[in-house]
Amino acid sequence: MDYVALSGEKPSTVRKLIREGKWKLPTSGLSNGYTQANLVILPEKYAYDFLLFCQRNPRPCPLLEVLDTGNPFVELTATHADIRTDIPKYRIYKKGILGEEVADIGPVWQSDFVSFLIGCSFSFEQALLDNDVPVRQIEEKCNVPMFRTNIPCKPAGIFEGPLVVSMRPMTEQQAIRAIQVTSRFPSVHGAPIHFGNPEKLGIRDLSHPDFGDAVTVRDGEIPVFWACGVTPQAAVMASHPDIAITHAPGHMFITDRKDTAFSIL
Repeated sequence: MDYVALSGEKPSTVRKLIREGKWKLPTSGLSNGYTQANLVILPEKYAYDFLLFCQRNPRPCPLLEVLDTGNPFVELTATHADIRTDIPKYRIYKKGILGEEVADIGPVWQSDFVSFLIGCSFSFEQALLDNDVPVRQIEEKCNVPMFRTNIPCKPAGIFEGPLVVSMRPMTEQQAIRAIQVTSRFPSVHGAPIHFGNPEKLGIRDLSHPDFGDAVTVRDGEIPVFWACGVTPQAAVMASHPDIAITHAPGHMFITDRKDTAFSIL
C-alpha cells in the first residue's frame, strides 16, 4: 500500500493497517477528507494545567476531544479506535527528554493517563488541493517541515514554551487563496499566522526544520506558516512533566469526522 492507494481509504481501514504495523509513515494525504489529530497523553495530575494551556493557546492547540482518565478508547471523534495502537509512531518523554519512539504504547499505559486530541493542519490539506494550492510534502512523499519560533505561548500551570509552526511553500497568489480556504477551519489551526520572511519568526534556515523534513521551495514561491500541534511537544520539553506521550511529528491519529464538520462556512 502507498499514499495514493490509501488517500481514498476509510479512516477505520487505515487505522487497522497502522494497528497491525503495516503503515509506519507520516499520515499526510491519507483518508483525504477526514480530520487528523495530534496527541498528548499526560498523568492526571498535569491534565488541568494542560487543558488550561490549550484554552489559552487555541491556534496551536485546538482541542477536539479529551478522554476520561485511564480510558484509551476514542469516543467522540472515532469508533473502534484505541489511542494506544492507532498512531504509526509515538514519542515517550520523561522529564521533558525524549526517551524513545515506539509503535505501541500499551506496555507503558498507566491508569491515570489523560489523552488529548488536538486539531491538525493535515485536515485542511484536501481543501487546499481542491483549490489548486500545492501541498509540497504530499508531492514529495515526506513529512511536513515544522519549526520552533521566537513567539512564546501563554503559560498555564507548569506548561510554557515556544509556538511551533508548519510550513508549506507556494506562490503569493496561492497564499492568498490558502488564507481564504484555511480560515474556514479554526478547529484545525485555521488561517496562517505568517507568510514571507521566516526570520521574523526567528527561523533562520528553511532547509533545517526542527521537526519533520525539508521540502523544496521553488523560484517564485514564499513560505507560508501555520500554527502547529507539535507546539505541546515543545511545551513538554520546556516544562519537564514526569512522563508525557505524544504522536511523533507528522504521524497523526485519523478520526472518523469529515473535515467539513469543522468548517465554519
